[in-house]
Amino acid sequence: MSDRLPNNARPSNFEIVCRDGLARLGRLKTLHGTFETPIFMPVGTNANVKLMRSDELRRIGATIILSNAYHVAVRPGLDVVELHGGLHRFMAWDGGILTDSGGFQMFSLKNFRKVSDEGVTFVSPYDGSKLFLTPELSMEIQRTLGSDIVMVLDHCPPIDAGYKEAFDATRRTHEWAERCLKHGIKEGQLLFAIAQGGAFEDLRRASARHLSEKDFDGFAVGGLSLGEPFEMTLRLAHATVSELPDDKPRYFMGGGSPRTIIELVAIGVDMFDSVYPTRLARHGAALTSEGRLNVKASRYRKDLSPIDHRCDCLVCQNYTRSYVHHLLNRGETLAGMLLTYHNLYYMFRFMERVRKSISEGTLEEMRREVGEIYEERRGNPADVLALDYDGARRHS
Repeated sequence: MSDRLPNNARPSNFEIVCRDGLARLGRLKTLHGTFETPIFMPVGTNANVKLMRSDELRRIGATIILSNAYHVAVRPGLDVVELHGGLHRFMAWDGGILTDSGGFQMFSLKNFRKVSDEGVTFVSPYDGSKLFLTPELSMEIQRTLGSDIVMVLDHCPPIDAGYKEAFDATRRTHEWAERCLKHGIKEGQLLFAIAQGGAFEDLRRASARHLSEKDFDGFAVGGLSLGEPFEMTLRLAHATVSELPDDKPRYFMGGGSPRTIIELVAIGVDMFDSVYPTRLARHGAALTSEGRLNVKASRYRKDLSPIDHRCDCLVCQNYTRSYVHHLLNRGETLAGMLLTYHNLYYMFRFMERVRKSISEGTLEEMRREVGEIYEERRGNPADVLALDYDGARRHS
């Protein structure tokens, strides 16, 4: 039985403050705070952002993070989270949490699942146990977790799927979205739909239009940033966003490089998540005002400079490139901790600049600057560098 309030009984949770072209500066109200958009959400798949404590995240400017309902439901299990009173208390995090439904695992764990219109059967890659995930169960899991923003269960096809496969996945996504909406969520939670469509612009436009007619609190662009050429990402994202409601938040799932974010903000996207900054950090790379820096390189062995001359984070204030290079060379965990801290600090300051540029009407200038610093390699978007076994979008 749903305790979700009807649309006409709930106050609007999203406000657009000002615009610069198609870009929007907004405020998104949730149970755990009101967040300024455009916003970047660090990925904490397993109820943690790798190598970061919750208090550190708060200290450097994180306000909302992403976790994965499927993975947390499998390990440690909902019973453990319930003992703590929900996901927030479990991970000692008092900010916002967006939970992904498990739909992306249909793509990333394709060798461990079987899909039907009723739902998807997963065989755990950890212990072989089975879970039959339906839209209704996904809503119940996220209700138990107590997340602020709940994502519908969707079917994410591979980007190279043929038209029929993409069409079937899109149809299934729509049916599941309506089942999620009908089942409902807890009062106060927000429910976001996910538009799919594979690599086909007509399917993406149709998906966005279809879902826009339903009573969702926000809308996501799914199934991109999966290894396709950067130009394709932008084209298909624009086709989707152009059909979404103007007065609801728009979320691009899995986009996390500065170049990707600035380009998508310019077409009206409000929310982003990615493992990009944390994954880069664990591989010895830093995000800086002059582009990506490979601290592993031997030329930094005696470099007494900070990671970024223009950064005032505690890492840049206290440690040299030479020291971090040494830690990387010795395989010390502290190297990843320091670079993760710096990279996330950089991303939150970057988003502050994005919001300020919208308010001042200078987004186009910042867009050109970022394009020069973080030029994407053709056919190999920077986000793809963050791939691991579970894909770039949802794994920390």
